[in-house]
Amino acid sequence: MNSSVIFILLVALMLTGMPVSISLGLTVLTFLFFFTQVPIESVAMKLFTGIENFEIMAIPFFILAGNFLTHGGVARRMIRFATAMVGHWHGGLGLSGVVACALFAAMSGSSPATVVAIGSILMPAMVKAGFPPRFGAGVITTSGALGILIPPSIVMVMYAVATNSSVGALFMAGVIPGFMLASFLGATTFYRAWKNKYPRQPKASWRERWTTFRDAIWGILLIVVVMGGIYSGIFTPTEAAAMSAVYAFFVAVFVYKDMGLKKVPKVLLDSANMSAMLLYIITNAVLFSFLMTHENVPQAIAEWMINQGLGVIGFLLMVNILLLLAGNVMEPSSIVLIMAPILFPVAVKLGINPIHFGILIVVNMEVGMCHPPVGLNLYVASGITKMGITELTVAVWPWLLTMLVFLLLVTYWPPLSLWLPTMLGMIH
Repeated sequence: MNSSVIFILLVALMLTGMPVSISLGLTVLTFLFFFTQVPIESVAMKLFTGIENFEIMAIPFFILAGNFLTHGGVARRMIRFATAMVGHWHGGLGLSGVVACALFAAMSGSSPATVVAIGSILMPAMVKAGFPPRFGAGVITTSGALGILIPPSIVMVMYAVATNSSVGALFMAGVIPGFMLASFLGATTFYRAWKNKYPRQPKASWRERWTTFRDAIWGILLIVVVMGGIYSGIFTPTEAAAMSAVYAFFVAVFVYKDMGLKKVPKVLLDSANMSAMLLYIITNAVLFSFLMTHENVPQAIAEWMINQGLGVIGFLLMVNILLLLAGNVMEPSSIVLIMAPILFPVAVKLGINPIHFGILIVVNMEVGMCHPPVGLNLYVASGITKMGITELTVAVWPWLLTMLVFLLLVTYWPPLSLWLPTMLGMIH
């Protein structure tokens, strides 16, 4: 009974158009005030202890690093390097978009940042080269979603915070699926370009390739700094995030000199704004998960599912459907923070590896970012391409279909995400 009251309250508040974070906070306060004996003071305590988590500090740093990279000309150099490598293949500029998105994703940890940074430069170039705008929009919108699967990823940090999982293990688990999805999207791009005889770029000489690589090397080194540091245990993911912010600042201002010192305060302010928004969602979600645990909701759901005879296959299928539906109306960080504490205990009870489950949730979030009505990447891409959401949805569907096939693969073949962290001794 109580659990249904919680969900009815939450849905009712969200239907009024209220932001998810405020809906969560108000649901918790209303429920505690009217339906329980829990003293309201404990809410204040929970708010503070909820964000007293060392891992959460990684989020503002990754956002800051992503912003420095977006403003600092790194994306332009990535695109030049990617075009020199794969531009002469069918759909060359589209393929270089996928490669550039994968590289940029591995630096910024954010999907919208990847779509903006790569899309705003590559879209006009593709249209100029004779590609239909829809083709370019489809490539950029979906490849931009790699930002949350290829580590470092802000959504993975959120999942780790919500379920007490290891951020390092999650990052490593995302590497192979991330590059595999990039290959899948690249194959779709190549096939469509070949079928429709889209233009190709002239083949770059090895000398041009070397020049563009040398030009992009400072950006690519950031991936080495972050991932190498975590692999080798030199620093934790949170320290890696701080390192990446300092490194990105140094590269943007002093190496590439694309960003004057005058612009730094604005970047800091933008990053602070976004971080504050995410931290506000996190605090409210922490409260919400405290309420769920207090009311024994996850345990009740777990028991119900096990009594229904839902095995691992059925449960994972249901999780996918649930998360894809949630992706229709909410953005990834909110979904992870609300759903993970509810679904996680059930997954553990059924013997599903927490790290595999985390990657499955992240891939679902990726798909959710690319389909209407609330797909965040669709809105960002719409701003860049000046296309309507309906037209963009039509443009995106071949790649979206590819992502759904990939989602099934990740769901039912755990070694895909678990092999690398197991090899590195991060999970046993």
